[in-house]
Amino acid sequence: MGKNTLENLKEAFAGESQANRTYLAFAKKAEEEGYSQVAKLFRAAAEAETVHAHNHLRVMKGIKSTKENLQAAINGETHEFKKMYPEMMNAAKSEKNDDAVQTFHYANEVEKIHAALYSKALENLGKNEVLEYYVCPFCGNTVEKAPPEKCSICGAPGKKFMKIV
Repeated sequence: MGKNTLENLKEAFAGESQANRTYLAFAKKAEEEGYSQVAKLFRAAAEAETVHAHNHLRVMKGIKSTKENLQAAINGETHEFKKMYPEMMNAAKSEKNDDAVQTFHYANEVEKIHAALYSKALENLGKNEVLEYYVCPFCGNTVEKAPPEKCSICGAPGKKFMKIV
């Protein structure tokens, strides 16, 4: 594959991925404002953007075996919490942007958890252990088995955690 095509696929993958997340956020806002039909349209478009992103990733040969995918996820999460988010937090602190510091801090703490969960999954690959996962809707904290009484990262009540199916 030519360098230009690979770069175009990477750019398209990033754009489609961002569009998916943006449209889901727009859908949530439309629901809050009582525009359920517009929310449905945003969710439909978001799903289409996911199809596009997955197709681009497949053509880039970015999807490998589950073992390789877990290792890639560990590497990505580790880079985020060791380098990317600390640098972003420092920049936000120097600009005195407390909201950005907080959102980067939440993400940084959760990326550590994700790396650990992926490592555990890699170690237990093939054992088919059945676990439940719950995610805090405010900071993204991800926990196994049952939601906590209170989120260890942002302090949200555990009853707000979303069960992942």
